[in-house]
Amino acid sequence: MGMTITEKILSHASGYNKVSPDDIVFADVDKVMIHDVSGPGVIKVFKELEKKGKYIENIWDPDRVWIAEDHFVPAADKISADNVIQLTKWAQKNGIRKHFKYGLGQYGICHTLSHEEGLILPGEVYVGGDSHTNTTGALGAFAAGLGHTDIAYVLTHGKIWFKVPETLLFKINGKKPLNVMAKDIILNIISDIGTDGANYKAMQFAGKVIDEMEMEERLTLTNMTTEAGAKNGIIEPDNITTEYVKQRTESNFNAIKADVDAEFKEVFEYECDKIEPSVAKPYSPENVVAVREIQSTEIDKAYIGSCTGAKLSDLRAAAKILKGRKVKIRTEVLPAAQSIFLKAIKEGLVTIFMESGVVVGPPTCGACCGAHMGVLGKDEICISTTNRNFPGRMGHVESRTYLASPMVVAASALTGKITDPRDV
Repeated sequence: MGMTITEKILSHASGYNKVSPDDIVFADVDKVMIHDVSGPGVIKVFKELEKKGKYIENIWDPDRVWIAEDHFVPAADKISADNVIQLTKWAQKNGIRKHFKYGLGQYGICHTLSHEEGLILPGEVYVGGDSHTNTTGALGAFAAGLGHTDIAYVLTHGKIWFKVPETLLFKINGKKPLNVMAKDIILNIISDIGTDGANYKAMQFAGKVIDEMEMEERLTLTNMTTEAGAKNGIIEPDNITTEYVKQRTESNFNAIKADVDAEFKEVFEYECDKIEPSVAKPYSPENVVAVREIQSTEIDKAYIGSCTGAKLSDLRAAAKILKGRKVKIRTEVLPAAQSIFLKAIKEGLVTIFMESGVVVGPPTCGACCGAHMGVLGKDEICISTTNRNFPGRMGHVESRTYLASPMVVAASALTGKITDPRDV
């Protein structure tokens, strides 16, 4: 049998003609990312090594490393401010030039910059110090999150070991309804297989709906493979991929595709016509119901932000619903990158948001990870475009978060209750 795209990328990176699921490979890494939370953790690993007499004079390849400041910007407290200073000094010491600094032009959420800036290319092996690194697999790359120690090893040696994951194939057939977004699709998938249904497996997406889906929607699918425990999420590159990447970089790339006789662990098929606007109720992304089943649920806040739900297409979808109307609850829109923010201004989206009563803020992961810039208080209920809703994720441990698409969140902001966009 032939290889899947994930297997093929790992075989090329490790120098084997063929690999199979459960093989252990030592793969060359093309790109590595750290941010203002994982970066200081990695630096601490290097300091611990120095205490043991092992000094790392230079990292493996500073041109293949990039840094995002996103989780605690604007600085939430003295510690987060010091972390940015520490990371800046380390980047300068190691000659890392791709450092997207808050307050100096283009910056944003790491899982947005990876594709928005053309930093990762189809066919590459990309690792990041964050669990949602899976996002960038939508470009046809092998993208996976690693812990501090593993990232430190990659920064030193330019390679790391992987167990080749089995691949689950999700075929999305039919035609996507107008009010259904990629978020609805992936929530229904997670509901079916569970938050551990893809543990250390690759989740690959295909089918007619995927073939017609714009890149930013594809990124939502791969982003949330993390919530099913997947090692990576991936979509085979096509003309949409090529066009998207070429708009952002002049770098050459090798678009790897699976063998025609590739073997999958399991194949799941969905008829997209039957999928409705959905929400994941507290406290799990697998706790999914159709929006219309819980439309009486009153909410305190609506949040449109994060790597999952604040891409330009997400903002456009929300603005279409909010245009000419007023929100009834506290609503925040935080574009995922400064470049997206600027495009939203030029397209008039920010004006639509502000005229509807929405607060528009800077790119940050702050509220999504319950750190700052809009955390929830005790008993508050939020509907959010983010990717996680376990207790305390967005603030107080007794707050509640419902996960939904930008369209559902915008519709709910208008009514003050969880609302299907078809009903506004």
